[in-house]
Amino acid sequence: MERKFPKNVRQVGNVSDIPKIYLEDYVDTYLDQLRSRAKEEPTGALLLGENAVVEGLECVYITGAVRIEEVSEENGEICISDPAREAALRECAEYFPGRDVVGWALAAPGRPLVLSGSMVQIHEQLGLKKNSIFIMKHPEEDEEIYFAYKFHELMQMGGYYIFYEKNPDMQNYMINTRKQIGVTPSEVVEDRAAKNFRSAVKEKLEAQEQRSNSHLVYLTSVLLVVVVLAIGISAMNNYDKMNSVQSSIETLSKSVQGSSENTVTAEEDAAADQQEEQPDGAAASDVSAGAGDVQTGESGMSIQEGESGEEYYTVQRGDTLDKISLKLYGTTDEAEAICKMNGLTDGNLIFIGQKLLLP
Repeated sequence: MERKFPKNVRQVGNVSDIPKIYLEDYVDTYLDQLRSRAKEEPTGALLLGENAVVEGLECVYITGAVRIEEVSEENGEICISDPAREAALRECAEYFPGRDVVGWALAAPGRPLVLSGSMVQIHEQLGLKKNSIFIMKHPEEDEEIYFAYKFHELMQMGGYYIFYEKNPDMQNYMINTRKQIGVTPSEVVEDRAAKNFRSAVKEKLEAQEQRSNSHLVYLTSVLLVVVVLAIGISAMNNYDKMNSVQSSIETLSKSVQGSSENTVTAEEDAAADQQEEQPDGAAASDVSAGAGDVQTGESGMSIQEGESGEEYYTVQRGDTLDKISLKLYGTTDEAEAICKMNGLTDGNLIFIGQKLLLP
């Protein structure tokens, strides 16, 4: 089956170099386990996979790793014995049949991440060819360097890809050999691809929830603005209405007060005049009407005349200024004059019994 570029990848460093290095996620996990347990003595592993040309680019796919049981250091140089190398190769054939050895990895305590002559020699002893890979990891720090074998030299690479796919062979090897590196089953059985997938789904859900919350906050803010505007408009309208009602009440109050005073004065004057004209001992109930008498016309209109000669009209049920003008003058044109004469701001706000000055 022809190789294709993996879909789910994570880039590490600058990947512009050739060959393109693709490291499967389980292999990366296993190499990190070896590195974390190499703080006292060197630890190595053979890398398995395949070399391929994908869309015209040379690529190396690393899909397996097998630990080299004995890696030693003599006089500052790394050494791998023939028996250790042969044992590792047998495990490669057992756990990863059909895969090629495409490189090796090393984690050595107390050593800087610098190539030495012995590392190139070991690379050639393993029979590794062009574009094979050497990985150096620092046991104490989270540092690493990738090399590719080109032109009979190990050349440092700028970066690589970690890709995710089902890898049951690597899972099986990690489970069966966990005691060799002191790893508990819970550390190796977990499906890393599934965990990464769950993490991606969780992040996506959190992002969706955040967007939903932001949308809800936006809608709430818009609704709040609309409510505030509605309250403001209503308050302005109510304020105008309240001012109008207050003005009408003040006008009515003044009209009622003026009418009451005029009525009391007219009644008192009439009573006084009648008492003077009556002989001694006449009862108040026999007093005739005086200057404030009500004149009722044929149409039932009620018009009064004050002491100073002004004429008043008493408002009756169903009256409006237009009707009063029509009754008194035969036209509605005098309605505005009656309104101004009595200081009314609203000609419709008149009440039964109210006395209106007539122009």
